[in-house]
Amino acid sequence: MKKEPFHNFVVDHMTFLVEPDLYKTTYALMRIVFGVSREDLIYEKRSNWPGQKKPSSMTFAARVGVERGARVPAQTIFAVVQPTEPKGRSSHVRTMLKNRGGSCHWQHVALRTPDLLAFHAFALARGVNFITPILKDADEDLIQVFSGEWTMPGAAKPSATFFEFVQRDPSAELLKQLETASNREAWFRDKTFLGLYQEKENEYKRGRAVPFIDDALARRVAARLKGREVFEIDDALLERVEADMLDYAAARARRRK
Repeated sequence: MKKEPFHNFVVDHMTFLVEPDLYKTTYALMRIVFGVSREDLIYEKRSNWPGQKKPSSMTFAARVGVERGARVPAQTIFAVVQPTEPKGRSSHVRTMLKNRGGSCHWQHVALRTPDLLAFHAFALARGVNFITPILKDADEDLIQVFSGEWTMPGAAKPSATFFEFVQRDPSAELLKQLETASNREAWFRDKTFLGLYQEKENEYKRGRAVPFIDDALARRVAARLKGREVFEIDDALLERVEADMLDYAAARARRRK
């Protein structure tokens, strides 16, 4: 299969969900064990739910490493999130933790690509679902988009695992192209997290998270690969799978017109 330039992914950051009793301990361990200085704290976001006596820390992002020299520095960033909603109020973060079990889990990995628009179009054409349009963050000179959840067809519970795809330092020409696109959106640093948070909350209230690919397509892919082990899947078979994906996405696009 052909590897396009936009497939040159590197990890940009990861989101870590933790139980409230572990949240402050996680902060202390990040500062002490991982050597996170005050300057390495990228943001700390707070909630102020009705009835709360004082605001609660909702999330913080810690840079645990940076390799400078490139035009876009290679950084390792952990975004840590706890559920702050009052007991009895809907909380997709609390539900994610409960469904997965344990005290914490990684929620999503953000992969950086040199050409987000090209990758986004490539993925859409193959039936990948995204829960946001391409978003622009002027404070961080960043554009980003969030995928549906990686899940089994017909699964009773959401998997709570999805991807973010980002491009840093986009050109002026690219930003101008985004501004004229039909799906344009402008969320800045404080709104980006809250916008995604609300979108996931809406999904979990509906009881159905958007999947990475539709159940029908996932079943079609599984049927195409049935009876084969991974080491028996050759390029010719993958080409037939990709053709299935392209056909499915094209038919879905025609239905939506």
